[in-house]
Amino acid sequence: MATNEPTNAKPSMYLEDINEVRKVFERFDTNSDGKISADELAGVLKALGSTTSDDDVSRMMQEIDTDHDGHINLEEFAAFCNGNADPYRSAEKELHEAFELYDKDNDGKISAAELHQILTRLGERCSEHDCAGMIKSVDSDGDGFVNFQEFTKMMTSSNSKS
Repeated sequence: MATNEPTNAKPSMYLEDINEVRKVFERFDTNSDGKISADELAGVLKALGSTTSDDDVSRMMQEIDTDHDGHINLEEFAAFCNGNADPYRSAEKELHEAFELYDKDNDGKISAAELHQILTRLGERCSEHDCAGMIKSVDSDGDGFVNFQEFTKMMTSSNSKS
């Protein structure tokens, strides 16, 4: 049922292009076998601080794994990132949930320390100073933090135009 044709339809609402989607996919695919298992999905969610139950992970797998082979491939992951996996979930709700994963102290803004904590859990090697630079690149009000509006703008538009 799956095709070998690349999916290069419209750009993702959350991730600007297939290269960005692939980078995130590769973070989830911890054993680099080209597919995300339920254990890998659960591991990343746990690293992000989520207390997702095994039943919820199973339900997420069923939702995203459209060819029902027990794994999420890049095309299925891209479709999910594009908002095609669950038409009943609003984009704003998805963005709020993602924002809340980073906003560990629930103060409505993401600090360099919070970003550093999440990226470190995901295996990124970067300093808190590097994270401050990342925040500065999207911090439109200059307060040193990323608020939800800035996060939304970052996630729905390209900030990497060279």
